[in-house]
Formats: sequence, structure tokens, C-alpha cells
Amino acid sequence: MGLAADLKGLVAVNDGESALDQHGADLSYHPAARPDVVVYPESTAEVAAVLAYAHEACVPVVPFGAGTSLEGHVIPLRGGISLDLTRMRRIVAVRSEDLTVTVEAGVTRLQLEAELGPRGLWFPVDPGADATLGGMAATNASGTTTVRYGGMRAHVLELEVVLAGGRVIRAGSRAAKTSAGYHVSGLFVGSEGTLGVITELTLRLHPIPERSVVARAPFPTVEAACEAAAAMIAAGVQLTRCELLDTMTVTALNAFADADLPLTPYLFLEVGGTEAAVDGDLATARELVADAGATGFESFADPTERARLWGMRHTVLMASLALAPGSRSMTTDVAVPVSELPAAIEHARRALEESELRGGIVGHVGDGNFHVAFLLDPADAQAVAQAKELNGRIVADALGRGGTCTGEHGVGFGKIEYLAQEHGDLFEIYAGIKRLFDPNGIMNPGKVLPL
Repeated sequence: MGLAADLKGLVAVNDGESALDQHGADLSYHPAARPDVVVYPESTAEVAAVLAYAHEACVPVVPFGAGTSLEGHVIPLRGGISLDLTRMRRIVAVRSEDLTVTVEAGVTRLQLEAELGPRGLWFPVDPGADATLGGMAATNASGTTTVRYGGMRAHVLELEVVLAGGRVIRAGSRAAKTSAGYHVSGLFVGSEGTLGVITELTLRLHPIPERSVVARAPFPTVEAACEAAAAMIAAGVQLTRCELLDTMTVTALNAFADADLPLTPYLFLEVGGTEAAVDGDLATARELVADAGATGFESFADPTERARLWGMRHTVLMASLALAPGSRSMTTDVAVPVSELPAAIEHARRALEESELRGGIVGHVGDGNFHVAFLLDPADAQAVAQAKELNGRIVADALGRGGTCTGEHGVGFGKIEYLAQEHGDLFEIYAGIKRLFDPNGIMNPGKVLPL
């Protein structure tokens, strides 16, 4: 009997061509690799049954959410089982008085937002894509609001996780803080499915701010925009978002989103809080961006305009790809201390301009995280090699400034060599943790650590 036949008594199974293709790729340039079968559990018990079978049979298991990752996290390098969690979409409990919510792993960010909004609550971690919350925890996702609220690790209070072999554990608690034992839940946040499968999460929530205002400011250079961001952070401006877009990205957005922004680098900002606090922060921001060389400053309190501005920002990847139909994106993801940001971006911009590659620079510059997106044909070996070499130079520069090789996208298998540069001295410890939780090496093999 085959793998699909063995699993049919445990869980819903699909080994059709379209399902295998869908679960063999993400949004990155990395080559696809199909699983042997896709399964769709609807409960923690079904996940446990699949992992018990896979552990015994030594079959690889790759957890799958929305498939929006950028470093090959969900690509089954060794085939096996793609464990699609999207049918586990139950919002278990919203506890408004505690500012917490418990959800199953397949609940998406926008699904949760629709549930919380009428209650005056907000889950702020916003990677742009409508990712599943289990996937966001597995990659320690962050995004546009990290400058103020932090990423997933700051918001996960408790996890239910199924380990290889089918054992179900709970780590953390619903309390706002705990000093009990090792921080096991923190190990799973960012583990990219290599240690176990997250099936349920309890998350921190926040009240929706009384007032929010967005602003956009054009600059003569990306370095000037970064200097403005650093100045606002140093001055204590309570930024909810602070996003950099270079000229190529603005060009792409104008075409893709039917906008008419002047072709120059921009900062998109948001401040939120009480009426008085927002007015004060907005005035300080206006002054500081002018000091850094901004050639304008427009602000909008209207919710429609705010949604339009951030809607544009969230379409940056698709807009950039539309400039070169058929291309894919190789995206760098370094983060540096905010004081090092202008020099780091200047280094990246010069390197990009000196290359033969087409690409743009965007970033969550309020927390020092920026991306260079190279548009390339994955079949063009020379272009891929050149992009990897340039990516390596940008990572080396960031590490030299006290930064990291990935601020939010994670390691997958695309950044393993860079993780070795940053934390190679920890690989023995990483491998020991992996062996403890996954002795047969079935959990997303080849991700984070070498095969």
C-alpha cells in the first residue's frame, strides 16, 4: 500500500496533481519540490495521528499554512507529507477583559481582525500577507507594526504543539507573565516547523487606538529617509509604522495601484494614541523629516485614505514583480541597529546600482529591518548566482554592524549559510535541541539546519 492509502484512515488526503503542485512552492525564487501527499487535519487529534504514523515510518512532514513564505519554508525537500492546517480555523475564545484570544493554527490574520474589530480590539502583527497565525508563529513573523508592538514572539502567551511521534504538549499559560520553568514556547516560535506542529495559540491583544493618522513624506535619497526614521525613533515619536520605499518601488506602485506619487524615495508613517498624543507626535515627525531633507509632508486621518496607503504598501511585492512579468523575487532581509541603518542602506544601494540586477529597496526602517528585492528569472543561473553573491555582501555588512541575516522572513533553507555566519557557534546546541524534539528527523528536514 502507498502513503496516501496508509493515511486515509487517519485524515483527509489528497494526492492529486494540483494539490501537490500547490504545496510544493512558496512565493520565493526557490525551485519547487512536490510532496508525495497532502493531508488536511481538522483537529489536534488528527495531527497527532499523522505525526505518530510519520515518526514510525520515518516519513518527512512539512507543515503548511498559507504558503506565503519567502525562504522555502514549506517546500518539501524530501517529499513526504504536506500537513495543511487551513481547515483548523476555529477562534476558540476571545477574552476582551484579559486582552487575549485563543485560536487554532489555521486562523488567518484577516479572519481574526474581522472578529476583533467590532470589539474594539486589535492583533497588530502585520506581515502584509493574509498568513495563518500558526505559520506566523512558526516563522516569528513581524512586519509594519513591529516598531511599536513587536513581532509574534512578543505576542504568544501559550501554545499547543504536537511533537514528532504524536505527543501533544502545552507550553506557556494565559497569564500575562510567568517565571515557571524553561521558555519552551519561545523555542517553537521561530522554529519553522522543525521541532513540532503548532495547533493552537493564545495571543496578546491590544485596544484599537483612539486616533490614528498616517503621513507620507518624499525624500531626495533613501539615506535621507533613513536618517529621518532614526531621528524620530531617537526623539521618542510613538510610531506605529515607519516604512521606506525607494524610487523603483514607487514606480512599480504607481503602475500597479493606479497611484500618482512623485518618483522619489518615500517614508510612509503612522502614529496612534490619544488625540493630544497623536497631534504632538505628528508635529514632531513633521519637524524631524523636514530637518532630514524631506520635500513634503502629507497627513491623513480619514480611515479610507489610511487603508489605501497601507494597501499600497502591502502590494509592493506583487507590484514589483509586475514590472518584469514572469520574474520571481530573491529578497534580502537583514536588520541592523537603527543608528546603523542609513549607512547599511547606502551600502546596499551602491551594491545594487553597481550590479546588473534589477531590484528595489523597501524596509520597516523604524526597527532597522530592510529588504532588497532582486527581480530575476529563476532559470537564469547567472542572474541567480549574482543575486546570491550580492545578498551575501549585504548580509556580511549587516553582521559587521551588529545586525542579523534575517529580521522577519526566517531561515528556511535559503538562509542556512547566513545563519552559520551569524550563529555557527550555536549549531551544536541547535542540533541537540532538534534531536531532542525530533529524533528521527522527520520535521521539515533541511530547514534552519543543513540536512
